[in-house]
Amino acid sequence: MRILVIGGGAREHALCHALSRDPSVTELHCAPGNAGTAQVATPHEVDALDGAEVAGLAGRLRADLVVVGPEAPLVAGVADAVREAGIAVFGPSARAARLEGSKAFAKEIMAAAGVPTARSYVCATPEEADAALDAFGPPYVVKDDGLAAGKGVVVTEDLAHARAHARSCERVVIEEYLDGPEVSLFAVTDGETVLPLQPAQDFKRARDADEGPNTGGMGAYSPLPWADPKLTDEVLDTVLRPTVEELRRRGTPFAGLLYAGLALTSRGVRVVEFNARFGDPETQVVLARLRTPLAGLLHAAATGGLDRVEPLRWSDGAAVTVVVAADGYPESPRTGDPVEGLDEIEAEDGPDAYVLHAGTRRDDAGRVVSAGGRVLSVTAAGPDLAQARALAYRAVARVRLAGSHHRTDIAAAAAGDMPSSPQSPTIE
Repeated sequence: MRILVIGGGAREHALCHALSRDPSVTELHCAPGNAGTAQVATPHEVDALDGAEVAGLAGRLRADLVVVGPEAPLVAGVADAVREAGIAVFGPSARAARLEGSKAFAKEIMAAAGVPTARSYVCATPEEADAALDAFGPPYVVKDDGLAAGKGVVVTEDLAHARAHARSCERVVIEEYLDGPEVSLFAVTDGETVLPLQPAQDFKRARDADEGPNTGGMGAYSPLPWADPKLTDEVLDTVLRPTVEELRRRGTPFAGLLYAGLALTSRGVRVVEFNARFGDPETQVVLARLRTPLAGLLHAAATGGLDRVEPLRWSDGAAVTVVVAADGYPESPRTGDPVEGLDEIEAEDGPDAYVLHAGTRRDDAGRVVSAGGRVLSVTAAGPDLAQARALAYRAVARVRLAGSHHRTDIAAAAAGDMPSSPQSPTIE
């Protein structure tokens, strides 16, 4: 199978890493990719938001499957263009991807499908936003209605901060605060059959103890030893299937990866948000544990054959990923700094520990240098969370990047290394 992966972050490197180990994959391409994906996939220059350009590249490569990684190309209709060219594509249509592209649309779908979520108001004016903030009271939850690269949400006790964020957005969703730990659950679907993956938990704040500004994610782990073993089945029945069925009923079937961000509240499971693609950094740990070959699974979803896929197989162990971020991230990350120590990780800690590149490139001298805010996802697998975590941090210690920072508490509570509860929504 010839596969083209679209995107250039750690999620796409994780996908390429898993696909490169699949014996059914005969050619693997990534566009535009990064310094890490280039080690396992042939790189190509492409405008990932240009559907015609992506479809043209897929045609020239005679790709059997295109996997669209990021959300922006999906919302822009890139998957539609590839499908219209007669090429199988893993990723929802632009109309279905509105589930992520518009939080207001997601709320509409959830209401119609009876999916449990927070009470909310959609606000288009400052006056509407003020009324909604007054109705709910603190903590205030204000979400940019559109795409915001994982950073369009403010959860705060500060009314002035909440009002300022609402005014900085064209349209916002203001909702009640949900207590309890947050969980990410992915599902692969062809628009009818829905196959859930294993749950994970990520860490949004930049600093230890959930302090600092919100980010795209500073680390993740799987499995969740503290979660109810019935959680996945409950979410499948109450969230994932009803959502897919409602979209199909509306004539906009969702085929691809449905990501449910969940809060396990005192009143039960509630949906925080939907994404229309694999999440980053949760993908890194979920795929590290998946034993079912990835290519066949994604191709079945793209071609309507998930009902014929055998039950997914998983490792009995655990996986942890720690994000190494550039100096100044997330406010104003510095780029162009050499990244060293990667060969040492491969030599000393591999294959159970490995580096997935996010914001990297090669300079004119052939060196790997930083090219974004989240530079690397150092990922490790082990028999349990404690051992996976120890291996991940041993590998992180080998990374040399001037001014870089990372959290030191990823999966610590779940592994029993610190006396605290699983991560809950953080209030500023």
